[in-house]
Amino acid sequence: MVRSSFVFAAMLAAALGAPAQAQDQPPAKDAGHAARDRDRDRDIIVTGTRSRLSSWKQADTDHVSLIGDGSEAELSRIARNVERLHWLLSGLFGRSDQADDVVKIRITLIGDTAEFSAMDLQNTRWQQGPFNDLFQVTRYYDPREDGAVMATTRVDQRTVIERTPINLRSIQSAVSSLAMTAAPPTTGAPDAGGANAMGALAQQSALIGDFAAAGLRGPHDLTVTVNAKSIDVPATSMIYAGYAQHFLMTYFPAAYPRWYLDGFGQIFASFALQGQNQLIFGRSPAGAGAVFDEFGGYPLGKVLDDSYLAEQPRKTGWTPIHAWLLTHYLLFSDTRRPQLNRYLAMRANGAGAAEAAKVFGDQKQLAAEIRKYMFARKPYEQVVYTPAKDDAPLVRRLTEGEAAFVKGRLELGSRIAIPDAPQPNTPPGVAQAIEKQRARALAGRDRWLARLRTTATRWPNEVGAHLLLAEAECKSDHAPECLASAERARALAPEAAAPMAWQGMALVLEVAQAPADERPALIARARSAIAAANRIDGEAIEPLLAYHASFAQIGATPPTRALDALQKVMTEVPNAPAPRLKLASGLVGVGNMAAARTVILPVAAGAYDSPERPAARALLQATAAPAIGHSSPGADTTGNGDAPNRPAAP
Repeated sequence: MVRSSFVFAAMLAAALGAPAQAQDQPPAKDAGHAARDRDRDRDIIVTGTRSRLSSWKQADTDHVSLIGDGSEAELSRIARNVERLHWLLSGLFGRSDQADDVVKIRITLIGDTAEFSAMDLQNTRWQQGPFNDLFQVTRYYDPREDGAVMATTRVDQRTVIERTPINLRSIQSAVSSLAMTAAPPTTGAPDAGGANAMGALAQQSALIGDFAAAGLRGPHDLTVTVNAKSIDVPATSMIYAGYAQHFLMTYFPAAYPRWYLDGFGQIFASFALQGQNQLIFGRSPAGAGAVFDEFGGYPLGKVLDDSYLAEQPRKTGWTPIHAWLLTHYLLFSDTRRPQLNRYLAMRANGAGAAEAAKVFGDQKQLAAEIRKYMFARKPYEQVVYTPAKDDAPLVRRLTEGEAAFVKGRLELGSRIAIPDAPQPNTPPGVAQAIEKQRARALAGRDRWLARLRTTATRWPNEVGAHLLLAEAECKSDHAPECLASAERARALAPEAAAPMAWQGMALVLEVAQAPADERPALIARARSAIAAANRIDGEAIEPLLAYHASFAQIGATPPTRALDALQKVMTEVPNAPAPRLKLASGLVGVGNMAAARTVILPVAAGAYDSPERPAARALLQATAAPAIGHSSPGADTTGNGDAPNRPAAP
């Protein structure tokens, strides 16, 4: 199975989900902005005695800050490989020569599984599966409004499958009934057309090298113990899979189906460097045969129409290996890849899952092809790594004061996420359950805040401690406490932007509780601090968010400049749902329904159940978009956008 090149166009279908150009674009950034270290801690000069160095280290590349307490060599190697993965994905998506304006992701490696689990990090803006309980791999991801964070263990994990060892007959039996069981055949599948940039991006396949071939991995892909089979899950594979998903949602944000994002991540989980300059991805996962022997197949129709999302992990037979198989086949098939393009294009434009699934035609036929593919030798990619530079990461040891708040920065997202109070028309039983959950979350947040305050007092000269506490207090609506922490941080770093921004945000929160005659002065003082922060660092996100909040929090209509600020935020953190919701709300307020719909679709109809999703869905409904036809705005109408064998660009 040899071919000269591979058009990876299906991954590019969601280009039509790019941010709407609803407002004037912010000024172009400095030429060196892409390489600038976006870690705020580095831009702050701390007054006072610095603490001793800790065992924690931070490795910085252009697109990732990797933090861990393992060896420096290990940290540097992983950070360098993530940067190589970014280079690979950029080439596949045709954006190798484009400027990079986004905030780098912050990835933290936390000890072993027990230590990681003890942090109780709740994924509120990212979910996987739902996979069977055996496949709940330990990873945390939060696309925050000031930059995405990810965390996992720095040790390999293991999935144990408790059954008898596999043999050829058992695999054949499982494959013959590999449900990927189809829904009834459908006809009249609409052609949604390709993404507006799909035709151009498909020509970027010149990067891709020759095919290699790999079938199911051999007998050594399992660790067999007494009465058990186990699949090793390397820590690096979790990092690479997570970064691949992050890349897709950051540079090509759209309303993707969750199974596709899961499968997309699994395709790059096998990313590896071979020799000095060979990058490999797309290989079959370890233990694939054992998983299908144990779990059998899964109904294809339930995946394509999203009904599988309602299944309970303890009951489902859906696994990451199933997601990999389905996505791998659709991406690497010349005949099916154009259908996947159209399916993703329809989903990205808001079409229902069941309607979009009609583009695949007879699903029984598709299921039969997947059963055959299970035993076939599967292609994977080898790409020659030829970047302009391959610099080693910049590695520094964190001080004990900085290290004391590494986990706190991660925990922030989970601890301040409080469920909304039940609506007046909520049934009594449901309302009682919501109130109980809300009370439990509030109590947990307050306990965490108390510990954070105590820890911050132990490090009076650690500006990062007071900034973290200010953010936690403000996002808990504790205005006086937020202001006090922000002022302590500003005293330590008087020329830094972040303390001024949080000082302004705290003053905004105080306005609602202040007497009417004091409000104008408070707002003026708040906006003065916010403007000063913006002058210090025009690229910092906190002042931009605080400026918009200085109107929205007090019930005033945000002016165009405030929407411009949110537009700029969205260019730096495109995958964060909170700024999208705020911007879309503002666009609806000024009557720009089409732009609002484009901005909010990834949140309202995308893969993840974020806290912002209910409001996003209501907002999407309010935009009253026209019905989806056979083509999408900006689609390739030449008839060549989905051509499976388009010649590679010279």
